[in-house]
Amino acid sequence: MTPRRELIALVGADLLSNLGSRISILAIPWLVLETTGSPAKMGVVAAAETLPYLLSSALGPPLADRIGLRRTSILADLGSAGLMVAVALTPWLGFGALVALVALVGTLRGVGDRVKHVMFRPAAQAAGVRLIRLTSVYDGMSRLTTLLAASIGGLLIWWLGVTSAILVDASTFAVCALLISTLVRRTTGGAAGSRPESYLRALAGGLRYLGQDRTVLTMLLVISALNMVVNASIAVYIPLWVNDVLGNPAGLGLVLGAFAAGALLGNLLFTTFGSRLRRDLTFAIGAAVSGPPRLLVLALSDDLTVVFAVTFVSGVGIAVVNPLLGVALYERPPADLQSRVIGLAGALAFAGLPLGALLGGWSVTTLGLEPALVTAAVFVLAVTAVPLAAALRPMPKQAPLVDVSDRERVPS
Repeated sequence: MTPRRELIALVGADLLSNLGSRISILAIPWLVLETTGSPAKMGVVAAAETLPYLLSSALGPPLADRIGLRRTSILADLGSAGLMVAVALTPWLGFGALVALVALVGTLRGVGDRVKHVMFRPAAQAAGVRLIRLTSVYDGMSRLTTLLAASIGGLLIWWLGVTSAILVDASTFAVCALLISTLVRRTTGGAAGSRPESYLRALAGGLRYLGQDRTVLTMLLVISALNMVVNASIAVYIPLWVNDVLGNPAGLGLVLGAFAAGALLGNLLFTTFGSRLRRDLTFAIGAAVSGPPRLLVLALSDDLTVVFAVTFVSGVGIAVVNPLLGVALYERPPADLQSRVIGLAGALAFAGLPLGALLGGWSVTTLGLEPALVTAAVFVLAVTAVPLAAALRPMPKQAPLVDVSDRERVPS
């Protein structure tokens, strides 16, 4: 197996796992809605997965360095496959069992996702692939995966039922583990050949670096706030809007698919023109476009065509946010800090997810759907206005976005 083929297998396995995970993001809240009819419980279940996810994202990579990144990835995927089969049985096991199982899935998914992303950099370098190209292509493929999953997930729930949709997610984890175990053979990442640091020292090194890199830290805080309302939307707002307005779970795929389609187009545009754009301004505008409009249109319109169009435009905006963060995370940290910095960055970026799910259910229960959507839109607008105002201040001319994959670190 050549290095390039191993890189393709690694990225493909990660995308396949994401495909199944995005199907379950639709299926599990719908399962709760069918079995309990409670928006608040929808939020509880979403939070039960995302809180362990972000904790294991931060705390798992130093342990994965000791176990081995490849081995950790395989074990996490096999465990996730078994747990998702159990989740499919929870209508007979009860709501408490569902919460516990989803929390375990989140724990395994967090460390599994992070170690795959850490493996990307050394795999790309072994294959002679530039990091900027890998980041752009991966983001585009991830958007395409989201587009397919949103459409397929809603249709699977409609055609086969929510249980079958969850079992599809379980099968994707199993196939992902098979791909990594059979096609990715080279040791990537870790601390092979050197004396391992203590766990706390390794974790502290990642925290120290992240605290000093204000560029990455600011990007992560904005994305964390965006993720908070995005998770509230996916777990509560959009399913309730679809149920109230359309009465058909296939509408979940249409609304989420519109966002993914816009993001895919935005990714193509960014890949073509991104080198000519100023990073800070591009990031700030993209964040502002991606959040408030898609929330406000759900509050103000019952027309699926209008919701589809505005959501599509918001997707175009988000397409510049993740690639810019991804490039920064692969370019800036030294190689020996890569796993723990990416793990901590992932945890910080996703820190808003459990809170968003809980606040989504609480806000609808307390305020109603439309006021909750407007409140969330105002919050996101305030958060994204801060970096946008900073980016619009006069500043010295910056160098364009360039590939620095052969440097270990770019100064702040």
